[in-house]
Amino acid sequence: MNRRRPAESAAFAGYRFPPEVILLAVRWYLRFGLSYRDVEELLAERGVEVDHVTIYRWVQRFTPLLIDSARPCRHAVGDRWFVDETYVKVAGVWRYVYRAVDRHGQVIDVHVSKRRNIAAARRFFKSALADHGRPAEVTTDLAAPLLRVIDELIPDAIHDTEQYANNRVEWDHGRLKARLRPMRGLRTDRTASTVIRGHAFVQNLRRGHYELGVDADLECLRLAAAFDELADAI
Repeated sequence: MNRRRPAESAAFAGYRFPPEVILLAVRWYLRFGLSYRDVEELLAERGVEVDHVTIYRWVQRFTPLLIDSARPCRHAVGDRWFVDETYVKVAGVWRYVYRAVDRHGQVIDVHVSKRRNIAAARRFFKSALADHGRPAEVTTDLAAPLLRVIDELIPDAIHDTEQYANNRVEWDHGRLKARLRPMRGLRTDRTASTVIRGHAFVQNLRRGHYELGVDADLECLRLAAAFDELADAI
């Protein structure tokens, strides 16, 4: 496949490095279990000398732009949601991550919270419902905040709390934990939210939940092709 050079858009104005280098670094970081220093080393092997702090800034700057630009190309989520919380450490303190996936493996939404309570669950569901509409069925564990909020916001949905029914999202948490493991710690809530959302975004791209990268010659090139397409849109 002939990869085209990403166009220079306003989002890249003022950056010393060309868009293809910036987006390559962001893609590598979000896709693979790499630290910022790992990405720095990989780029250096290709003759690109850039500090790992700069790569961190690229990830924080361009990940939200990529997610927003891809939104019109996203497939509709399924009508059965699997919802659960996991946890990560931010600056040495535990934070809760609310996550939902559908029956097709699409990550519906994520939300990083300081607390695991009704207010946090409500914020998560309100955001997901605003973006994706109302599900016909929701599967969760017996966590009291989730029980309360689902009854409040989507009382007409079937709510499945059967043991082991939520294994789908619990298994998916493992992919997030595997991505975060090589990092030297998340330092702020904002950083954590950007990286976790970026991971979900790349996961959805690779699983074909966007109408992006569909013309790639090989499935393994879908993500790279999708990033090239998005370079013109951000």
